[in-house]
Amino acid sequence: MLNVRDKNSASHFMTLALKEAKKAEAREAVPVGAVVVRNGEAISAAGNETLDDPTAHAEILAIRGACLYLKTPVLCDCDIYVTLEPCAMCAQAISLARIRRLYFGAYDIKYGAVEQKLRVFDFALWKPEIVGGILETPCARVLQDFFEKKRTGEKDAKTICLAKEFVLRR
Repeated sequence: MLNVRDKNSASHFMTLALKEAKKAEAREAVPVGAVVVRNGEAISAAGNETLDDPTAHAEILAIRGACLYLKTPVLCDCDIYVTLEPCAMCAQAISLARIRRLYFGAYDIKYGAVEQKLRVFDFALWKPEIVGGILETPCARVLQDFFEKKRTGEKDAKTICLAKEFVLRR
């Protein structure tokens, strides 16, 4: 259970992840951000990249950055903050990296694989502590606004397809 001090830290690092999500949006990628934290310090941060690489999710990029920074594939003394509940691929990467804690913002009832649908950590060799709903409203809002703009603005077929599938818990 988080104490008051931890909630403030969680909000701080989730705010950093939201900044990464907004950078991703500026690149016209789906606005999801992630930050890896060790000993109270952000050591890696990333946002989603374009649709040209299906593995370029914020979590994967932030984990890669943290592994390079620490020169190890094992991040057991690290936490990750993500603006959206991770998908199955990202949840498995979190498990393989042995990340200690996962904090996420918005719940993704369609593709979330942590507390929705697949529940990847129920079958993984490593299960992090999980805290969902950190700054849930602003995390959900950035995604909802992005897809609303896509639906009413440019008609990129890939983005329209994603927009139809994306649903957040309300």
